[in-house]
Amino acid sequence: MEAIERFEGKRTGRESDLRDGGTGQPGTALACHGVTKRFGGLTAVSDLTLEVSRGKIFGLLGPNGAGKTTLIRMMLGLLSPSTGTIEVLGERVPSETILPRVGYMPQSLALYTDLKVRQNLELFGRLYGLSNALLQKRMAKVLELVHLSDRGKALVSELSGGMQRRVSLAAALLADPDLLLLDEPTVGVDPQLRAEFWDHFRGLAREGRTIVMTTHYMEESSQCDEVALLHQGRVLVCDAPARVKEVAGAATMDDAFLALVRDRTRNGGK
Repeated sequence: MEAIERFEGKRTGRESDLRDGGTGQPGTALACHGVTKRFGGLTAVSDLTLEVSRGKIFGLLGPNGAGKTTLIRMMLGLLSPSTGTIEVLGERVPSETILPRVGYMPQSLALYTDLKVRQNLELFGRLYGLSNALLQKRMAKVLELVHLSDRGKALVSELSGGMQRRVSLAAALLADPDLLLLDEPTVGVDPQLRAEFWDHFRGLAREGRTIVMTTHYMEESSQCDEVALLHQGRVLVCDAPARVKEVAGAATMDDAFLALVRDRTRNGGK
């Protein structure tokens, strides 16, 4: 039996509800309803519906060009959907009221390279409206987390690419947000530090924070509570990682993704 058919035949009631549009209930941190984004003749995201519960780590997986970054930017309100709606923390996007409660780490570097590490964090902290005392406390905590406590006075331009990514993550975590939108947060990070990041992410989830992250590292997604596999702007499957592998009849997430893509190709892209 084909992988997509196995998945469709074993959906839970909640999964069926999501495909009927979802409702954005109180336990929902983020909901997308029939979202499509077109750039001229290119459809980057196509009729996408998904829901992320509060206190969960949700992974958006797929190769480059699958629509992950476009979707994250729409969730934040940096791009507007061509059709469909997105709700974040109970507000329809775009909404300025949610921004202080959202931490964002973009895929491209969003730091002032001619400023020092601490100066960048101080700037972002002021934009978030943090008091000086709280800002100093949070800076110390996030710099320790990303192993840059001793580089606070270094110019960002003097740091390696991996270190600059770590500063970006520190900036996203600075205000202790309710929702984190992280675009490829572990790129360029060594395995030991990546493991520490995941420990911290799980700790945030236990505290009720919600994390939505993109990655093209399929096996890393096994640490998420739930994942959506994207291909050419469409959701192939949305479920717990172990469940995705089960319904695809695959031992790894890489194999599951390839099996699902093959099935969709055989079905004419449906």
